[in-house]
This record gives sequence, structure tokens and C-alpha cells, in this order.
Amino acid sequence: MTPQTYRQALLEWRKERDETIRRENGWLSLSGLYWLKLGKNKIGSDPNSEIQLPDRVPATIGELEYNGRSVAFRAAPGQQVQVNKKTVDFSILQPDISENPSFIQLMDIQLVVIQRGNRMGVRMWDNQREERRSFPARTWYDIDEKFRVAATYTAYAQPKKAYFPDLTGEKSEFPVEGYLSFEFGGNHYQLDINKEDEETYFVRFWDPTCNTETYPTGRYLIADIEPGNKIFIDFNKAYSPPCAFTDFATCVFAPEQNHLDFKVTAGETCQHLEK
Repeated sequence: MTPQTYRQALLEWRKERDETIRRENGWLSLSGLYWLKLGKNKIGSDPNSEIQLPDRVPATIGELEYNGRSVAFRAAPGQQVQVNKKTVDFSILQPDISENPSFIQLMDIQLVVIQRGNRMGVRMWDNQREERRSFPARTWYDIDEKFRVAATYTAYAQPKKAYFPDLTGEKSEFPVEGYLSFEFGGNHYQLDINKEDEETYFVRFWDPTCNTETYPTGRYLIADIEPGNKIFIDFNKAYSPPCAFTDFATCVFAPEQNHLDFKVTAGETCQHLEK
């Protein structure tokens, strides 16, 4: 790949990242996060609802009943509510971490049960949210090819479980199958990865730019895997977690072992953050 082709591909990738957060049910549509109490949780525009929807929605559309293990939805009489595009009166809801999550749809609003550690909550998207149009464009460092480095993947002899801190104050457990090692500035580094599939090495990392110029808790990236199983960590593709765009995400942060001691002046910045 020539430098010009690489640069063009990266600019197109960055444009697509900005468009993604503005799509229907994207991160900028996210408008609510409600933690469930045991028992019945009312859903509707009534201000006394545990899960409060926008004013254009009926005062009560139904309720969620949480028994400490699972969540069931029961529609209010006369309400047309869909779960995974099928109109229902009652449904046991699968949370977001399951293979087939249950999405409640009402007009241009979508809800899903989320499971974080021992807590269950409800995430709401409102596709009329103004932020889809008004949120500032994402900002990036200038492209710098020195931050695209060759890496080697090493699997752990036994895949281990690691705890990653998240925005809720909980620690989420993820499988860590191995690590990527690389050289930069004459020093050797390694980053634990989550292997989302055989060809997706997902990295959460922190570096000193997080103190001033990038998202405070760190950034994400997915390693490039090229023909011949050549692996590259391209910090020009480092991007901010969803918490940079909405108050209603439950981001998982970089673990301590993925803290780098050099400034990664590549990838996404967070200039819109209040100083």
C-alpha cells in the first residue's frame, strides 16, 4: 500500500466512524439508562415511571418485572408494543450480552435490557434526539505512519479471565486469550487483547495523552491483520469509547496492564471535552 493509498483509506475510515455514531440507534441516539429495582418497573412518559420515555409516548406502555435473575415485559392494555419486530403482550427479555437480545420497539424509540456484573438495567435510544445532528464532528491527530507498528500475537497457554473497570464502578470479566507485542522508540511493549473472533484482536489501552488530549480513561483499537498473518497495531485508528459521545453508555476501560508510558499522538482526540 502506497502512502497516498494508506492515507486515503484512513480518511475514509475516519469519515465512516463519524457517520456510524449518528445512525439510527447509534451512540448519539442513546438517551437513557435506568437501573432496575426488584419487582415492577413502569415504562412510559409519566414522570413517576421508573423508565421514563419522551413526552410523545403514552403515559404508560407497560412494565418490566425483575426477579433478580430475569426480566419480563408486560404491555399495558391497548398498547401496541413490539419485541424484536413482533407485537407482544408479554415477553421474557434476553439481555444485551446474550446471542439474541430482545429489543423493545415503540415508534422511533428502542429499549434493551443490559446486564453489567450483578446489575440489570434498561438502555434507551431516541432517534429524534437532536445530538444526532448537532454533535461536533470527531477530531483526530494528523496521520503519522510511525504509529503503525508491526506486532506479534502470542496466545496464553491457558486463556485467562481478567477484570476490566467500567463506568458503573463495576469490574466486567472478559476472556483474555493472548497479547500483542511490539517495539516502539527502542522499547518493548505488550498489550492484552480480547479476541472477538479469529480475525479481530480488540485492544483497550491508555497513554499519557489521556491526561490532556484524548479520552481520559483510554481508547480502543482493532489490530490490522494482513495476508500472510502479518499483524499491525495502527494507533492512527485508535478511537474514543462510546462514553465520549453519550452519558448513557457503560464503557469498559483499559486495564492497568495496558497502560503505555509513551504519548500516542495518533488517532482520535477529545477536544470537545470540557477542560
